[in-house]
Formats: sequence, structure tokens, C-alpha cells
Amino acid sequence: MDILLADELKVRLALRVLLEQTVGLAVVGEASNAQDLFAQADAKHPDLVLLDWTLPGLHDDGALRTLRRICPDVSVIVLSGRPEARSPALAAGADAFVSKVDPPERLLAAIGTLHHK
Repeated sequence: MDILLADELKVRLALRVLLEQTVGLAVVGEASNAQDLFAQADAKHPDLVLLDWTLPGLHDDGALRTLRRICPDVSVIVLSGRPEARSPALAAGADAFVSKVDPPERLLAAIGTLHHK
């Protein structure tokens, strides 16, 4: 599964370490803002985007629509340190929501669920 990371640098670094230790997962790109996200999605066509809900330049559900226009089959897991973002993220079309305070196993479980869809 090819994964695009869209978050701040320190989170992307931690995610990369976690994901690269997992068989079948490959980080194919990284983005620090919405413009980078759309450019990387268009260039790499990932299977999954791990998306920070507060990514600079991101405008809630409009970004998910744009992302799906670029990559119609992409799955999106929204990451946030704010639990109150869960409902808006899922309502906007995210496939899953994982809190940044959850243990790494929670993220891997969500990825596994989407990987076996």
C-alpha cells in the first residue's frame, strides 16, 4: 500500500519510522501544506493519505473533495490532536479518524482495515 503523509515535519518523521517497519506499507510522498498535498497526490497516486486535519491551506471538506478528484480511489485517514475534529472529518468524507494521542497500534489497525477493503 502506497501512503502519502500530509502533516508537520516531526509527525511525518515519526509516521515514516512506524510505517517503514510494517510489511506491505511504503511511504511514497510527504506534504507540509495543502498545495504540496495536491501536487504529491497528482504525481504519486497513493492508495492512502494520512492527513492532518489542520494542515496549512486545508479547508475542511473542500480539500477532501479536491483530493478525491485528483485520486478517485484514494483512502483518507484524518489525524488530529483534537478529538472534536472526528465528526467533521468523517462527515467530510474521511474513511477513518485517528487521534494523534492514540497508540500507534490504533493507526496501524485503521490502515489494515482500509488495506483489506
